[in-house]
Amino acid sequence: MLRSRYDRLVEAGIFGPEDRVELLDGLLVAREPQAERHATVVGLVRAALDKAFGSAYHIREEKPIALDEQSEPEPDVVVVPGRLRDYLAAHPSRPVLVVEVADTSLALDRLRKGGLYARAGIADYWVVNLIDEVLEVYREPVRAPSGLGDWKYDSVRMLRRNAIVTPLAAPRARIRVAALLP
Repeated sequence: MLRSRYDRLVEAGIFGPEDRVELLDGLLVAREPQAERHATVVGLVRAALDKAFGSAYHIREEKPIALDEQSEPEPDVVVVPGRLRDYLAAHPSRPVLVVEVADTSLALDRLRKGGLYARAGIADYWVVNLIDEVLEVYREPVRAPSGLGDWKYDSVRMLRRNAIVTPLAAPRARIRVAALLP
């Protein structure tokens, strides 16, 4: 399904807030329900990124991004340039950072969503891995050598609780990984 058709279905009220779906590579995929721990960590990530990025950027929680013609995921947290009103007419398409909080969705976030974000040229993608309590930092998107049109990240770092991470788009910011974990 194309994103334009999906958007028309949303505007027509076919999908409501209780319909937790997102468009990933032309397919409607059910979004996982959020447990308390997951929801709390989304809030922790947002608070840390608000502080790190300041007023030149807008932090969005669980809102759509227009990746390409076939994908409109709703990442847990995304950092986009500008202000909230800049996106009245269209969803953001060029986030500077995408963050997914993962427990039961870890494989989906690493592989399927990671490939979509890499294909879209998202230079900085983080997965807050609640299972191992680490921050996975994905950078340097490249076409996978399989030749099947797949994309991946060449650089993957696993950062433990005591590590510091700096977002690519906020090079002066220093975020302690512990601030992002439960």
